[in-house]
Amino acid sequence: MKVAPKKKFGQHFLIDKNILDVIGRLAELDPADVVLEIGPGLGVLTRYLSTRVAQIHAIEIDTSLTPHLKEIDRVQLHWGDALAIDLNALDPLPTKLVANLPYNVATPIVAESLSFDPIQSWCVMVQKEVAERFFAWPSTKAYGSVSVLMQLSTERTGYHPVSREVFRPPPNVESALIAFRRIGPGPTKQLKQIVEGAFSHRRKTLANSLSLSGIVSREKAAAVLDELGLNAGARAEELRPTDFVQLAAALA
Repeated sequence: MKVAPKKKFGQHFLIDKNILDVIGRLAELDPADVVLEIGPGLGVLTRYLSTRVAQIHAIEIDTSLTPHLKEIDRVQLHWGDALAIDLNALDPLPTKLVANLPYNVATPIVAESLSFDPIQSWCVMVQKEVAERFFAWPSTKAYGSVSVLMQLSTERTGYHPVSREVFRPPPNVESALIAFRRIGPGPTKQLKQIVEGAFSHRRKTLANSLSLSGIVSREKAAAVLDELGLNAGARAEELRPTDFVQLAAALA
């Protein structure tokens, strides 16, 4: 049964099975794994995972894909928006996230999953630009709030560029597989608020950006930065991830 990909869901279905072994290698699959797959689509990756892990929680928003996803061994299907589903209600709790993520929500899905501590490793297909942003260096164009949050909680373990031809329809952007594992807890609500506020006005100084975001006054932010030995006139992209941890602690 043919299914027309829906643009509103950012669907680019994985159709080339040759990429599956690359995913399996980067994900370091184990027979005991409980995997979270978001956006299973036509079930190509789902079927591959089902023969290699103990359990899969597959979250799909598009119910028209039911014929492609039903009756796959070791799979629990959850219909709905992955950003709205309570992952703590899944049983058993997933320990890995392995997915060809919908491109229009890939960044928020990964960012939110950092705060779900049972997940210890990830292997996700995303836009190449997004993959590069996750582990970008400070003072580069790609470095942003998600870079800071990712690098405080995880470290990269693998990367593989992916041809557009493995998808239907082929996306207009380059893609990549990126794998990473947890090295620390997810960000606190306060830290996340400060990091996102700091980058919300990239052309402003950090003190001004935090003030414009309603987090702290410009004067207070500048004073705290000075106390920490950081340049009060710096922009957010000049700070290292660990600098934001110090900043959050000082503003607590």
